[in-house]
Amino acid sequence: MIEVTANNNEDLINELGDAHIPTSAKTPLRDDAFELSNEEKIARIEESVKDILETLGMDLTDDSLKGTPKRVAKAYVNEIFMGLHPDNKPSASTFDNNYNYGEMLVEKNIVVYSTCEHHLLPIVGRAHVAYISNGKVIGLSKMNRIVEYFAKRPQVQERLTMQVVQAMQEALGTQDVACVIDAKHLCVNSRGVKDIESSTITAEFGGKFKQKETKQEFLDYLKMDTDFQGI
Repeated sequence: MIEVTANNNEDLINELGDAHIPTSAKTPLRDDAFELSNEEKIARIEESVKDILETLGMDLTDDSLKGTPKRVAKAYVNEIFMGLHPDNKPSASTFDNNYNYGEMLVEKNIVVYSTCEHHLLPIVGRAHVAYISNGKVIGLSKMNRIVEYFAKRPQVQERLTMQVVQAMQEALGTQDVACVIDAKHLCVNSRGVKDIESSTITAEFGGKFKQKETKQEFLDYLKMDTDFQGI
């Protein structure tokens, strides 16, 4: 355990952020996170963005910039970080597996748009989610919605991967869920080391997916060519 003191606190914060180290498997939220309405949050964020731009020396009387603080505030609350609010959690309706499908189901190439919580820069990539039914199945679009919900918040990729698996496990009532995410982090690609080629891969395997054969089967599915442009 690192002892945090007044002298090393700032260095520790910088080290955690630059190394993209998560501090919790849960999104860190205050107890009063939802006391303000969305409209109140937008108004406050608008003023904060205005202050940032003015501090940077931008002329907010320019026609191109006049609406920027409000646009950013609305995008933060209603789009980019909409996954913070529990009211936006998708209903994960499940159905009986009446056709007795007994193999794994894999939903590949789910688009991920998220935001690095250390620098508030985009994370862009693909998620691949799989499960093995124990009597329940979930609509395919719901898997995309679950990924989107947890992606639309300040994130670290490891936490996002775990949260997707945990949400699927809860919805389906089974531990047999897996998720792999491959994404580019603009905080790495556009600043710092500025490595535009690198991407980050994270994985979370639950239940039967921890078994070598089942895990390998899942990973083999991800290698399959699914380019259907000719259809």
